[in-house]
Amino acid sequence: MTEPLRGDARRRMAAAAVVLALIVLAIVLAVLLKEPAESPPQPAAPSTSPGASTSPGPAASGASPSTAQPSPSQPVEPSTETPEAGQDPVQPPATVPPVPVPPSAPDAGPGPAPDPGPPAAPFPSALLGQDLTAIPNAGRVVALTFDAGANTAGLPKILSTLSAKGVTGTFFLTGNWVEANPGGVGQIVSAGHRVANHSMTHPGFTGLDGTQIARQVRGAEQTILAAGGDPRPLFRFPFGERDARTIAAVNSLGYAAVRWTVDTLGWKGTSGGVTAQTVADRTLAALQPGEIVLMHIGSNPDDGSTLDADALPDIIDRISAAGYGFATLDALLAP
Repeated sequence: MTEPLRGDARRRMAAAAVVLALIVLAIVLAVLLKEPAESPPQPAAPSTSPGASTSPGPAASGASPSTAQPSPSQPVEPSTETPEAGQDPVQPPATVPPVPVPPSAPDAGPGPAPDPGPPAAPFPSALLGQDLTAIPNAGRVVALTFDAGANTAGLPKILSTLSAKGVTGTFFLTGNWVEANPGGVGQIVSAGHRVANHSMTHPGFTGLDGTQIARQVRGAEQTILAAGGDPRPLFRFPFGERDARTIAAVNSLGYAAVRWTVDTLGWKGTSGGVTAQTVADRTLAALQPGEIVLMHIGSNPDDGSTLDADALPDIIDRISAAGYGFATLDALLAP
């Protein structure tokens, strides 16, 4: 009977060992499965990539773990590279620091002279756009004027008469006349008379363009200046031929245009039926305050007469007897 009992005991012990081993295995498995769930979360390593944002993480902003990372269905906001990203705004200080004042430049000595302003007008603006036929507001005076474009035949007698009578006149000279008679300007100026511009070659101005007008006026001006006179700012149109355009052109060159009140017609000469008497009579018939009398220096080309020079003594005497004095055309330039 003993042999069967020993076999049963060994079987029971083997079964108990198996059960015990199973229990131990179950305990070991339970411990291994429970340990990862209870281990604390490990901190994430900081990112060192060049494009990493400087924004604080969820712990710093107070966000819950469930909202720390956007879900795949939510759009991802683009990150910013500016240093201010994620920072609190900085309030400006209560007082603004003063702006530094740059040091003053060293004294460079006296500065440039003050701007004197635009040059004075060469003649009163009231004379613009006009070809004057009398001296305005001149009172009881007469201006004797002499055009020089041909020859000097009458000049000696004219200058002698003016000197003897104590009268000054205004002489309108062409550039050609000055070039042909270089001493004539000196005689006129040295005697105290006024010279003025009568163009370079005595053409009709209405047929000239602006450039040609400028050449005529400037050419005569330079020629007269070179001879010792200054014609500015008085100009007379050759033949009295002018219009609004040519007057404006002359004005733009710094000249006031001056015509005449009366033409004595002495230039027609005796061959034209004129005498010294008729010259004087025409002048006195037009007598008025500010009268401008047109006479000529040269002789008539056909008969050689110099009627204006011949009539001048009588003209001066009769004007003086009428209670008039004499003036040059500078009276036009008075303010």
